[in-house]
Amino acid sequence: MSFESFFNPKSVAIVGASSQKGKVGYEILSNMISAGYGGKLYPVNNKADEIEGLKCYPDLESIGSVPELVILVIPAKIVPMIMQQCAKLGTKSVIIITAGFKEVGKEGKALEEKVVQIAREAGIRIIGPNCLGIIDTANKLNACFGGDLPDVGGIAYLSQSGALLAAILDIATANKIGFSKLISIGNKADIGELDLIKALANDDETKVIAGYLESITDGDEFVRQAEKISHIKPILLIKSGSTAAGATAASSHTGSLAGSEVAYETAFERAGIIRCESIKQQFDYAQAFSNQPLPKDARVAVITNAGGPGIMAADAIESKGLKFAKLDEKTIEKLGSTLPAAANIHNPIDVLGDSMADRYSFALSTALDDPNVDVVLILLTPQAMTDAKGTAEAIVKISKEKPAKPVLTCFLGANKIAEGVEILRNGKIPQYDSTDGAVATIKVMTEYVRWKSRPKRVVKLFPVNRRKVENIIERHIRQGIREVGETESKEILEAYGFFTPKGSIATTADQAGNIAEQLGFPVVMKIWSPDILHKSDVGGVKVGLKSVQEVKDAFDLMMYRIPKKQPDAHILGVLVQEMCKSGKEVILGMNRDPHFGPLMMFGMGGIMVEVLKDVSFHLAPLTSDEAKQMLIDTKTYKILKGVRGQQGVDIDKIAEGLQRLSQLVTEFPQILEMDINPFVVGPVGSTPIAVDARMSLEV
Repeated sequence: MSFESFFNPKSVAIVGASSQKGKVGYEILSNMISAGYGGKLYPVNNKADEIEGLKCYPDLESIGSVPELVILVIPAKIVPMIMQQCAKLGTKSVIIITAGFKEVGKEGKALEEKVVQIAREAGIRIIGPNCLGIIDTANKLNACFGGDLPDVGGIAYLSQSGALLAAILDIATANKIGFSKLISIGNKADIGELDLIKALANDDETKVIAGYLESITDGDEFVRQAEKISHIKPILLIKSGSTAAGATAASSHTGSLAGSEVAYETAFERAGIIRCESIKQQFDYAQAFSNQPLPKDARVAVITNAGGPGIMAADAIESKGLKFAKLDEKTIEKLGSTLPAAANIHNPIDVLGDSMADRYSFALSTALDDPNVDVVLILLTPQAMTDAKGTAEAIVKISKEKPAKPVLTCFLGANKIAEGVEILRNGKIPQYDSTDGAVATIKVMTEYVRWKSRPKRVVKLFPVNRRKVENIIERHIRQGIREVGETESKEILEAYGFFTPKGSIATTADQAGNIAEQLGFPVVMKIWSPDILHKSDVGGVKVGLKSVQEVKDAFDLMMYRIPKKQPDAHILGVLVQEMCKSGKEVILGMNRDPHFGPLMMFGMGGIMVEVLKDVSFHLAPLTSDEAKQMLIDTKTYKILKGVRGQQGVDIDKIAEGLQRLSQLVTEFPQILEMDINPFVVGPVGSTPIAVDARMSLEV
């Protein structure tokens, strides 16, 4: 859809405009006038003839023409009636400032649904309700009651919180941060975050998309679209309000470890979205992205007039995993021929405490010419000889003359650097009050560049037996059985190319002994009950049984003790299965997030997974590289690779197992949770075994 009538309307009607200062209807009208809006402005209020020198109309129809944009600042209960008038007139864009809808409860929700129904039948698009309004700086549109029109800039900001947007406007005014657009989306009754992000992706005035969200309406579609948009422009989001990932209690290890927070982290990572922890951090990043070019790599040169801050910057660069640029020999020679003998001509370049603007200018110009430098960070402390103003002017000048590489500054201090900071901000040079903030921004920029340059995602599809899985799942759903037993879970895994241990169910001790003899010793025994999810917790697992008598004794002991520990459990028997050869135990799992779909998990297997919590997550479907990265992201990976002379395991086979499981849960959305634990993997060339499995369905 086109947002032209929202951001650049030729005419605006404000229904509920007021002549009383302090009223929302007055503030919006006043802001529209003071911003210099050039279109036609129609205040609508049946109790006034004129407001702020403008003719006031009793209703929309009396205007005599169709306003492109209508802003509603009226009691919630009469919004449907005014929406009907908009529909009759043919207005297609409406901003509902009014609160009192779904955010206040059941009645408000019904009222909001009525408004949306009217809008959809008439082809009207809505921003709001319960919002602050919108701003477009280039078109001098301040249809908002949050504050004055900010400076023009390349940052577009959307917020689910109107109060937060008001705070951001105040911060922007104080720090001269420029915006292209600001949008308060409120309840998102119609237009949501994805609609706006898609529109901003194609907006020539916007270089960076930033925002604050409390919820995402359609997580799966959001990730798909945001991934495309992130290749065009960086997206910087603050996400709050995380809640439990599912409505039901998690029964699997994966379900208990995965939560909404984990889902959002993995979704944002997939989509290339940069998640921010605070408004300050968000604007630290946004100013750099909107005003500076992207670095080609992570090699940083530091210029400073003090040793301490230079060391702090070096520590921050190293701790963030960035590269301290190794200056080219020609650069070192050039610096040495001009800077004082006491200056450090290696990185960090120390121009000394008596440095004036000329030394900074020379050092910056030289560093930017160095082929080994990707980004320059300039530090300044206010010493006796320091010329903050002149240095800032020199930095702006050189940066404009050599615009290919990003330049960031960290002027430390307060009053003595204030004039210089003002010049830097006006000159579009990102300025930070700490080396950590500046280096964190460089790190984020380099990560974004790396994300953009990653290979195209290719998901491998394995040949599988889908029909067998369909039959098992359909039978369970038809019978209303949520938990899939171990035997049938393994049948499903086998249909998708996993190998599982041989075994059978025994209902008597003698039968257990016979099965064990046929399998060959040693064997493993597990209690068989749909009501017992964690078998080891009730003594329902015995391993390494080496004789018929041991098997019979274990069977009798389980049947005697377990009913006492869990009297309500329906016990069907005991599973007797072959014991796998030794190997490393890992866990492969999935929990289906209600917003983003299947969330894959990898970690150390066995009973320690929830204790150690050494796990990684990623959204399905997985590519080969993503599956391997899940392994790399855990401490377990070092053990799997082999440490202190120990033989490693087949990493590629684990990654393949994750991909196969990813394909299974993607193709069968009925699967809510699943664990393969343990998944026993041996040396390269051996076959991994899915020793135990559990699965939950949506029934």
